[in-house]
Amino acid sequence: MNTTQKTNVMRLLDAAGIAYESKSYPVDEQDLSAVHAAAMLGLNVEILFKTLVLQGDKVKYFVCCIPGAEEVDLKKAAKAAGDKKVEMLPMKELPAVAGYVRGACSPIGMKKKFPLFIDETCMLHERIAVSAGVRGTMLLVSPEALIRYTGAEPRDLIQY
Repeated sequence: MNTTQKTNVMRLLDAAGIAYESKSYPVDEQDLSAVHAAAMLGLNVEILFKTLVLQGDKVKYFVCCIPGAEEVDLKKAAKAAGDKKVEMLPMKELPAVAGYVRGACSPIGMKKKFPLFIDETCMLHERIAVSAGVRGTMLLVSPEALIRYTGAEPRDLIQY
């Protein structure tokens, strides 16, 4: 099912002339995981990228986009950000820092422009899915277009 209601993320992509496809699914407040979202949408979880906000000692806030079923490797994330030690931003701080709630965080349209790193596996896919900025809606977009628009740096970010 496609959403008809435009989100701020969609408006930003429209203004930039970036093609995307929106897909919506019923939200389960008990399971906001990317794995659940991929299953609801009938997408391979490898193409669904979750957006995580982290904080470090030197770099106050930065963002990592990684495949939905994976875990971010904090050492790799710290290295990408040029910091020694980083941690996930506490969930209660997410709306104030990023402007999004858990399960709706998008690499596009945050309150401020933070350094953004995307797992290099995104380049293996013609399109990847990222949040449209609201729970229950994902956008399929070319990873190259997303990287160009956001200034994201592809890096190895996941645990093996």
